[in-house]
Amino acid sequence: MQSTTSSIVEHASSIKQPPTDRKATVYRRVYTSLGFQKAYNFPLFIIFAGAMLGFTLARLQYLDLNGHFAKGAAPGDWYWYRANHYRIGISLHLGCILPAGLLMIWQFIPVIRHKAILFHRINGYLIILLVLVSNVGALMIVRRSFGGELATQGAVGLLVILTTLGLCMGYINIKRLQVDQHRAWMLRTMFYLGTIITTRLIMIIAAQITTLIGSYFVLYTCDELRFIHNNDLNYMQSAYPGCGPPGTINSSGQAVVHADFKAGIAEDIGASLRLNFGMAIWMAFFMHLVGVEIYLNLTPREAQRLRQVSYERQLEAGYENPGSAGLVVERWGDADEWKASENI
Repeated sequence: MQSTTSSIVEHASSIKQPPTDRKATVYRRVYTSLGFQKAYNFPLFIIFAGAMLGFTLARLQYLDLNGHFAKGAAPGDWYWYRANHYRIGISLHLGCILPAGLLMIWQFIPVIRHKAILFHRINGYLIILLVLVSNVGALMIVRRSFGGELATQGAVGLLVILTTLGLCMGYINIKRLQVDQHRAWMLRTMFYLGTIITTRLIMIIAAQITTLIGSYFVLYTCDELRFIHNNDLNYMQSAYPGCGPPGTINSSGQAVVHADFKAGIAEDIGASLRLNFGMAIWMAFFMHLVGVEIYLNLTPREAQRLRQVSYERQLEAGYENPGSAGLVVERWGDADEWKASENI
């Protein structure tokens, strides 16, 4: 009987770890090596940081304004961007926001925040500076970006306001050692900045749909159309007879262009993009605005943990009302006073 029992125990101990457990162990080692404490944070980081990295790397070629950007811009946009303050604006915007997109990814890797604090701080200051300058550039070009409709101007203006506000809130809170609010506002800001990625996806999908509908038209200036077709007067006369040759009374007029993403005609494709850009950026902004707030409200334990960290740091630094020395809701709204945990 004893020999039978011992053999069963030996057999049980010899059973290998199931493959699922081994995969879970490997996965745990991967995300903990990067400093992530929660398993769900790592795939979220891969998805959103990966999208930001991929989009930014794909757009780095646009720093060559006269080459890749001139060819890749929406038809008609380069007519405006090539000169005057629009060229300065697009240079500032692309020259600052693309490096910022590459740098901001490193801010959300926990092991860097914990073990390379100086890099995290310097990188953060640089990102703030780059984003603020890029916002100035965005405001300089928005009047002509994808047609510059009022819907587009309103969306870009709101994005500039909220990203600037978010950076200021994040900066003020970290200077006051309010780590929990610093996290929240920097997450919000980076999600707002990612709106442009989702905008492109929605715009392309919407362009396909409006092309199938086939009853949408957009206005182009005659000067834009001549620029797109390299002053081909024969084409202009046949396609847009209302646009007279340069120097005539109708040379600076406007022409109606059919929005058709599949037509193979440059201005028709551009009209399709212009038609949908304003709608797309508002939809994308709403998705990002709501999405980041859902995430923040679904992670209250992390917020509470960082609030406790803020309390300890503020207490050590001699702040009044430690734990709430930053821009917290208790200072502005109708909220109960926050109390530190007894298990410090």
